[in-house]
Amino acid sequence: MLTLVWGLNWPVMKLGVSDFAPLGFRTLSMWFGLPVLWLVLRARRVPFAIPRSDWRELLTLSLTNMMIWHVLAILAVQALSSGRAAILGYTMPIFSALWGAALFGERLRARHLGAVAAAAGGVALLLWHEFGTLTGKPVAALGMLVAAAVWGLGTQQMRRTRIAAPTLAIVFWMTFVTTLVMTAATILFERDRWTVPGSATAWAIAYNAVLIFGFAQAIWLIMARNLPPIASSMSVMLIPVLGTVSGAWWLGEQLHWQDGAAIVLVLVAIAAVLIPSRATRL
Repeated sequence: MLTLVWGLNWPVMKLGVSDFAPLGFRTLSMWFGLPVLWLVLRARRVPFAIPRSDWRELLTLSLTNMMIWHVLAILAVQALSSGRAAILGYTMPIFSALWGAALFGERLRARHLGAVAAAAGGVALLLWHEFGTLTGKPVAALGMLVAAAVWGLGTQQMRRTRIAAPTLAIVFWMTFVTTLVMTAATILFERDRWTVPGSATAWAIAYNAVLIFGFAQAIWLIMARNLPPIASSMSVMLIPVLGTVSGAWWLGEQLHWQDGAAIVLVLVAIAAVLIPSRATRL
């Protein structure tokens, strides 16, 4: 469900920002998503309280898991094709594995290294026909890669958080803080571009509010906290594939043989990470 919701959201976002300020689009989506998330916590009787001593770490997690990602990703989607923006964004598992080895002393097994290599190969294949386009939009492409790298770090940090509060409470307050930042950003930089959302934009905002901020983001952060970082991050590698295919079907973005080869490599990467080792099965 996470792969389906997030994968389809790339062409949805592209439609949403086609004639609307991108930061404003993201801000409205988050403001309408917060009540949905609030209702989820209330229905599950999850306490909202976060100890004051944990707020510094909460702000750090918000920065690396949400703030930088949401700002840079939505700006890049407006400049790049939806599928290729997804591909660049979901280089995150590669960065996550590298952060784990460089900062946290994680030992990557041979199959993990093979999974990273397969995922990287899939990304390279999907970008095969995009280098000419990307050379004309280097800032957007670089911004998407920076967002992916920071998100990879955030995934590692989420796994190691010392905050004792329930994950859903952490997600709610991270989303709230990020929403305030996004609101300030659109006021500062996009006030002259504010318009009444058209029907396509309004539909895209509703999709993001309910399914992205009310469901997918919470599920992802629960996975990131409870699964090993490389397993949680690599398990969503089908999202850029779905983003590319749905963008081609919905928005008319052209597909090539490299897309099919990339799907095979991504499936290999996911299997290498998620299939239990022999010792675990025993």
